[in-house]
Amino acid sequence: MKQLFFTLTFVTILLLTSCQFSENIYMQEDGSGKMTFSMDASELMKMAGDEMSKDGEKSIDSILYFKDFLEAKKDSISKLSQEEQEKLKNLEAFGMHMVMDSKEQTMKFDLFSDFNSISELDDLFKAMNNVSNFQGEGGVDTKDTSNPFSAMANANGSELTYSLKGNLFKRETVMKDQEVYKTLVDSMGDLTPILASSTYKLNYHFPRKIKSASHEDALFSEDKKTMTLEFNFMDYLKNPELLNVEVELEDE
Repeated sequence: MKQLFFTLTFVTILLLTSCQFSENIYMQEDGSGKMTFSMDASELMKMAGDEMSKDGEKSIDSILYFKDFLEAKKDSISKLSQEEQEKLKNLEAFGMHMVMDSKEQTMKFDLFSDFNSISELDDLFKAMNNVSNFQGEGGVDTKDTSNPFSAMANANGSELTYSLKGNLFKRETVMKDQEVYKTLVDSMGDLTPILASSTYKLNYHFPRKIKSASHEDALFSEDKKTMTLEFNFMDYLKNPELLNVEVELEDE
């Protein structure tokens, strides 16, 4: 279990460092696809890379599939509380790709999962929040303000949903309790300047050309099949509706 706890704890540390976050969705014509949530902490590596090189730290390029790992460690997992076992089970759909190279000054993490329907992304994001929270038995509560993703957990006053109906794709956050959400964001305290120097970017890849997008800041690839949208991470946390977007695709 130590390998899993080390990896997830390290990801949590990265969440407290200025990073570039991106939400990548690759959609197929039948509504299935792949979701990858990326964290680029290469700026941190630029600061620490020389010291790591002196310490003889080896480069890492590895992939961890949670399902395989949990199966191999099922006996140990059975000794955890039922709550912690459920947290781990929710991670079965995910894989994690970790790249650390002090010479190239690169540090990147990708959490990825396939989905059969765009609506499954709601549950994937809930599970992803467990990845950033999980620290073994007695892990962090989803309302813990030391984790900025607690504001994106489909709880705490907001709800994030995805849909694809006909030619219309929607990413929508609904504020269900403004006061609860505002209290959560205001409580982040020391995290605020860190998150203010980070960005959150959407990269959505569609099977057909994009006819239009509702967000005025949306950018499109040359082939019109990819949309990108980027905001300051703290601005996004303060107002998650900033990344609400409707994308209309061309007919088949």
